[in-house]
Amino acid sequence: MMHPEDAAALGLADGDIVTLGNVRGETNLTVKLFDGLRRGVLIAESVQPNKAHIGGRGINTLTGAAAVAPVGGAAFHDNKVWAKKAAPAG
Repeated sequence: MMHPEDAAALGLADGDIVTLGNVRGETNLTVKLFDGLRRGVLIAESVQPNKAHIGGRGINTLTGAAAVAPVGGAAFHDNKVWAKKAAPAG
């Protein structure tokens, strides 16, 4: 899910493919516009197996297994990513 104004700034519309990435890798997801989000925040609901994602790389591609500050715990609920319109297939 992406705020409509964030999507518009990237040239994205509902149903378009967005590439999300960080230092760990990239994944492609389908945009679902939702104005109930704070600008700059993205939500990827659920966790599907990698094979269910475009290109075979799921959302967990963007997460790490290392303990997080200050005292460890899981980091998969909050990750810094960049977003851009996905390159056309082909």
